[in-house]
Amino acid sequence: MKSIVNGIAALAAAAALASAPAWAQDAKPAAKGAGAKPAAKEPKAAPAAHKSRRNQDARACLERASNTEVIKCAEAYL
Repeated sequence: MKSIVNGIAALAAAAALASAPAWAQDAKPAAKGAGAKPAAKEPKAAPAAHKSRRNQDARACLERASNTEVIKCAEAYL
């Protein structure tokens, strides 16, 4: 009976120690200049949209004169 009580006590102590660091992390330090207004952020320019030609028909490339020209034309559709 004593070993069961000691085991439960050890388990409770281990659980308390495991959760102790979580309690310490709840407190957040105050930010520097918390009362000051943040500087106005400039909006970032949106990157140019990459137009995908994957769904378009690339058979027009087959009319090129050489295989190299056909390959270079078809790469745009990948």
